[in-house]
Amino acid sequence: MDMNIRAEPDKAAQVQREAQAWLRRLTSGEATQRDLEGLRRWQEASELHAQAFAEAKRLWKTLDPAIGQMMEAQPALLSDHRESMRQKAQSPRLARRAFLGAAVSAAGVAAAVYPPLALWPSVSEWSADFHTATGEQRSVVLAEGVGLVLNTQTSAQRQTRDGRTVGIDLISGEAAVDLSPASGASAFRVVAGAGRSDAQSGRFEVRHIDGSTCVTCIEGSVSVAHARGARTLQAGQQVVYDAGSIGAATGVQGTDVSAWRSGVLVFRQTPLAHVIAEINRYRPGRVVLLARALADRPVSGRFAIASLDTVLVQIQRSYDLEARTLPGRVLVLS
Repeated sequence: MDMNIRAEPDKAAQVQREAQAWLRRLTSGEATQRDLEGLRRWQEASELHAQAFAEAKRLWKTLDPAIGQMMEAQPALLSDHRESMRQKAQSPRLARRAFLGAAVSAAGVAAAVYPPLALWPSVSEWSADFHTATGEQRSVVLAEGVGLVLNTQTSAQRQTRDGRTVGIDLISGEAAVDLSPASGASAFRVVAGAGRSDAQSGRFEVRHIDGSTCVTCIEGSVSVAHARGARTLQAGQQVVYDAGSIGAATGVQGTDVSAWRSGVLVFRQTPLAHVIAEINRYRPGRVVLLARALADRPVSGRFAIASLDTVLVQIQRSYDLEARTLPGRVLVLS
């Protein structure tokens, strides 16, 4: 009897250690799509696994996010953290003390929930069915006649009904949906932030970043629903909404919006700060613009995603900026 009583706590402790090991792997800076899929299989193995991982994330979220801000201000600490995480990820068993760690480890824990410089996905994105890394694009066939293309740094979760895929929750990032007549009579839905978009055929794209959502209709029509109103978009129109408001439908150049699918970024009189922010979505590391006086300077051009470092050199020379490289491919322009 005593042995049976001890067995359950021992099993629970082992599962907790495994959950912590998964969390370590995901914050090592080297996690891959295969790791994310492996985590999902591990979580689905039993309710105990799912609860253990949820508890591990809860513990991480209780740590002070100010530690993550400290790391953002100290790139050397960020570099030390990533090396520490890489070494610890090699160990399959992690004691609770190692999980919580000391000063640098604690900074790493907070940084996983509030990623400094956005160098890796936040905890909220790890439960996604689909995830793309920085610079990665991924095509997925969700059902007959339903194609999904995920842009860089995108996380999405499948919506199902009666075993059928009927839509996605776009957690963060950018997704293009291609619907053919074979997709059937039911509308396909994309939930992003405070709104949802439905279409039965055609093509549309949804971008959900930093609390703002932009829906663009490329072909056909899209219905956008929000607590503040509804919009019906026709080809060549888009609408932007956030948690508290939804704008009017406006005309756009669809080829510019979809240029990322052919490996190009198009900017038309776009503030330099916004251009840098967009480059950061595709380029590993981080570009930091310290020359705030130039933040609103308009930029126009077509930039190849595969040659963004060359683009940055052009920006540096065009605006007579000084460039300084820091660990982790952090580039400071001042």
